[in-house]
Amino acid sequence: MIAAAHLRIARPTLSLAAAERFWTAGLGLDVLFRKDDLLMVGAPGAAWHLELVASDVAPAPTAEDLLVLYLDGPVDDALSTRLTAAGGRRTPQGDYWDRWGVTFTDPDGYRLVLSTRGWSN
Repeated sequence: MIAAAHLRIARPTLSLAAAERFWTAGLGLDVLFRKDDLLMVGAPGAAWHLELVASDVAPAPTAEDLLVLYLDGPVDDALSTRLTAAGGRRTPQGDYWDRWGVTFTDPDGYRLVLSTRGWSN
């Protein structure tokens, strides 16, 4: 039952516009829902989505607050360029993740790892 469950990850953001730009124009996710101070982004048909909630309190992510996407192949240079242009910052993440992927920090300080490994590795 749990293996088939869908997953929502909710995060506060100081700027919905900046967060939307990073996750949609940068990563390529779609806006799935929008209402007032709430934005949900994800890939159509995926079993997960990211909920971004406008907040007056600055998020306080740590270096271990990672969202990892397993691409099962190389990270496209154009994707890295789009993420940077959309407000992301390429960030070192330690020996393991630097070997097996590329890490970006979003406008709120959360880290996105694009792993070159497959999920089963």
